[in-house]
Amino acid sequence: MPQLSSVAVAAPQIRAITLHADGLTLSALLAEPVDAVPRAVLVALHGGGMRAGYFDNRARPGLSLLALGAQLGYTVLAVDRPGYGLSAARLPRGLALEDSAPVLRAALADFSTRYDTGTGLFLVAHSYGGKLALSAADAFGEALIGMDISGLGNRVAVAPHQLPGPDGQGDWRKHWGALRLYPPDAFRLGQALVSPVPEIEAAQGPLWPELYPELAARVRVPVRFTFAEQEQWWRYDEEAVAALTRPLASARVRVDHQPDAGHNISLGWAARTYHLRVCGFLEECLLARDAAVPQRRPVGAAV
Repeated sequence: MPQLSSVAVAAPQIRAITLHADGLTLSALLAEPVDAVPRAVLVALHGGGMRAGYFDNRARPGLSLLALGAQLGYTVLAVDRPGYGLSAARLPRGLALEDSAPVLRAALADFSTRYDTGTGLFLVAHSYGGKLALSAADAFGEALIGMDISGLGNRVAVAPHQLPGPDGQGDWRKHWGALRLYPPDAFRLGQALVSPVPEIEAAQGPLWPELYPELAARVRVPVRFTFAEQEQWWRYDEEAVAALTRPLASARVRVDHQPDAGHNISLGWAARTYHLRVCGFLEECLLARDAAVPQRRPVGAAV
């Protein structure tokens, strides 16, 4: 009978780091594979009113994207978006999307000078973080492998007064869905992640359906959207999904649904399942790159 190995796999360390971006300092959480070169970097962008720790679910073992990604051979970098974490004091009103995108690019350029990024960057974004991912995507060039976005559409399912704003979280119940979808400790631990929604971010939120088509037209990398079974902020019916996917310039777009989950998927019981699917989509993107048909060199082109 084969003997099981008694060698324990070292758990990845999750630590706080800072990123420098054109005079701003962003806070972030970092997890790296143990004693291995990373296959790629998962750059995780949290939603409105949250922090980078959204992707480090400690309610139960196995639910953290940072820990899981590092165990699977990726570096995972969860960034506090501009206006959150360390940058909140410098940006008390936050930043508009068009101003946040250059800051994110500068922060990741700084990261790339200090850490091995493997085959490139893969953006994992939740809710408002998905807006930033889509806004910044076209500037990364070949370094961007693809994107995986949850909790974001372009057709709202609520009235404007229900949206999160600087004075509160809007109809906060819509962030969660049924309580049974979350471990008992999720809400207690989640209190440390909650952060005020910056004023500029809140004001720009309702404009997203108008901003989306132009931004989507510049996205050429593979994109996967995931809607939770109990997503309550965004419509995900057939008409809404068509309106979401049609403007994208990418030839590879997927829309999935996550059973047994509410809007905050990464804080619920479904976190591990969803995170494994994220990594699976990243692997599909890497496979497509490896198996791509070589481009023919034009006749007479210099070698």
